[in-house]
Amino acid sequence: MKELDYGKIGMRIRQVRKAKDWSQDELAKKCGISMSFLGHIERGTRIMSLETFVNICTALEADADELLWGVAHASEAVLDLWNRPAGKEDRALAQPAQKDSYSMYVRIMKSVAEIMNEA
Repeated sequence: MKELDYGKIGMRIRQVRKAKDWSQDELAKKCGISMSFLGHIERGTRIMSLETFVNICTALEADADELLWGVAHASEAVLDLWNRPAGKEDRALAQPAQKDSYSMYVRIMKSVAEIMNEA
């Protein structure tokens, strides 16, 4: 069984938060925790409850595997974009919601790659 590395989990949470351009205060409020506690979580100096972890995943719209182990799963919007028949990609990219989802996914994947390179 893998051992949890709370420092890396916190770093992943921070990177996803920053990819969304959120402050610690914004995420803390969305999760119902103090900004100070979120800072400890991001530094890996405090262990959060399962309830807090679920709230963070929900607020960030992040998969638990992504935050725990650095394993990202493509969102349905991104998978739909990649699986479209040839010629429809341009129309899909023109839709703002899908374009934003794709951009977010790319930023998250770059952050995860940086984490993996540091390990």
